[in-house]
Amino acid sequence: MSEQPAQPQQHEPAEDAVQPQAEQPAPPEPDQATPEAEEPATETAEQPEAETAPQQPEPEAAPEQPEPEAAPEQPKPGKAEAPRPTPGAPTPAMFAARKAAVPRPPQGGDAAPAAPTPAPPSAEPGPPSDSVRHGRVDDDGTVHVRLADGTERAVGSYPGASAEEALAYFARKYDELRAAADLLAQRLAHTDVSAHDARQSLAHLKEQIGEAHVVGDLAALESTVAGLEESVAARSAAEAAERAEAKARATTEREALVVEAETLAATEPAKVQWKQASARVRDLLEEWKAHQRSGPRLDKDVENALWKRFSHARTAFDKMRKTWFAQLDEEHGQAKSVKTKLVAEAEALSTSTDWGATAGAFKRLMQEWKRAGRAARSDDDALWARFKAAQDAFFDAKDQVVAAEEAEYVENLKVKEQLLEEAEALPVDAEHLDSTKAALRRIQDRWEAAGKVPRADVRRVEGRLRAVEQKVRDVEDHQWQRTDPELAARAQSMVDQLERGVQGLESDLAAAQAAGDEKKVARLTSELETKRTWLESARGGLS
Repeated sequence: MSEQPAQPQQHEPAEDAVQPQAEQPAPPEPDQATPEAEEPATETAEQPEAETAPQQPEPEAAPEQPEPEAAPEQPKPGKAEAPRPTPGAPTPAMFAARKAAVPRPPQGGDAAPAAPTPAPPSAEPGPPSDSVRHGRVDDDGTVHVRLADGTERAVGSYPGASAEEALAYFARKYDELRAAADLLAQRLAHTDVSAHDARQSLAHLKEQIGEAHVVGDLAALESTVAGLEESVAARSAAEAAERAEAKARATTEREALVVEAETLAATEPAKVQWKQASARVRDLLEEWKAHQRSGPRLDKDVENALWKRFSHARTAFDKMRKTWFAQLDEEHGQAKSVKTKLVAEAEALSTSTDWGATAGAFKRLMQEWKRAGRAARSDDDALWARFKAAQDAFFDAKDQVVAAEEAEYVENLKVKEQLLEEAEALPVDAEHLDSTKAALRRIQDRWEAAGKVPRADVRRVEGRLRAVEQKVRDVEDHQWQRTDPELAARAQSMVDQLERGVQGLESDLAAAQAAGDEKKVARLTSELETKRTWLESARGGLS
């Protein structure tokens, strides 16, 4: 390949233009993974900053530039024009063009440094990379890299530089690729970089490697890239598993929202707490929207099926709520009509003085009020206030009358207690029966004339009088039994019958004794004793 350099004015600043090695204040040691600070000459877009290890700012020396006035070397006459160098072979003129067009960004401060002053090339190159052992330079300046199968491939040339400098330049480009691969491996091993970002970085790295114009252990680099592909695939599989788990969890959570909405929609209207249930249905919709905004995306068919169920449940709940409240409004109207009539009747009875009948009527009205159901809250409260006012007016008037009567009843109680003392002092026996009965009748007449007593004392005083009356009746009944002719005739008949029975048993007993029948004698003796006992009792009753 020809060593003809490219003229500075023939090249725009490009991605694959590189800065000269002399601009490096401290070149990396061989096998160092950190890329150099200067932008290397590559055939693809520059590496993202996130994949480059940061470097500490160092005092920047004046960049050394090749002489801009250097005339290009012309091809020898009689020979065909040599082909242009490969993209990986920058020239000193390209360095000058890039330095003039793109100023170096400031490091370690806010102010940009002054434009560099061209200086002669440095005579002290940095330490060579270990990667140079995988390449060689032809006599014509062409740089070759040795492949794993023993063959070689030309990677470019470095006109105007020594063979060591050319090898060092292409080895440094290899080291930068290797450092980028190692950095991606570190990110995959020690950070939570996403599989998407890792795939993009790997694709960018493989695009850079391609037919890279570099000198180094390409087989090791390819092995590293293969390992990266496996790591990225594992990260992709892990993320896919996590997404599947998150999707399953989100499906379960959405299903729970649907089931709760369906449960509310299937509840009996009479058992629904409408305020709380309506608020909960609204909250369920907001939770559904939150799942859509921030949760994992479900499969379209699954989400559509769940949404149809959820929407159907909400529609059914709203329809049930409207039907329930329409029916409730109708019931409220009917209850209002019934209660309005009850209020009118109660107000008509409020001035009645027929205390007993009117009190019963109010009791009936209260039972009908409870059966009528509830009207709307405002109507029901207003009607109840009117009904209770009418009821209170009647019972307040009744209580006033009852209070006056109670005072009168207390005096009546004193009279009846004196009558009870007189009644309880009467002699209750057969000898004084007629006089006791006459006195008791006079006490009973005075009892009735005394009037009512307080309700709390009615049972007590009435019970004491009834006890005296019962004693008189008992003596009278006993006396009647003693003087009853029919009863006496029955008693005499019983005595006569028993006497004949005793006589018969005595005759039978004498015959048995004469016959020596001890068993019959014993039986007849027992019967005779029994009959004699009965006879004595009958004779006592008759007397």
